[in-house]
Amino acid sequence: MHFIRPEVYNPFIPDSFPKLAVNYATGVVELLLGIGLFTPRYRKLAATGVFLLMIAFLPLHVIDAFREHPAIGSKTLAYIRLPLQFVLIYWPWYIRKHSK
Repeated sequence: MHFIRPEVYNPFIPDSFPKLAVNYATGVVELLLGIGLFTPRYRKLAATGVFLLMIAFLPLHVIDAFREHPAIGSKTLAYIRLPLQFVLIYWPWYIRKHSK
């Protein structure tokens, strides 16, 4: 979605950042990390990268949950997204821990 409909992510990106550049850069990073997770040689490194990326995104999701009109679409979705973020933080940590 970062490349097909980049405007979807604009509400999550602070106004002081160049939105399109940040969106595309994040999309490239996520794509490379995803490929890395499927590559045994880079799996541990990629899992660490995903872990750090999910940690970096956590404040954005917390801020979004407390907005009057969350970027994710609704307060309910924003509140569901918060605990899900912790699952998305733990998952790459688990992969990293159990990779050779």
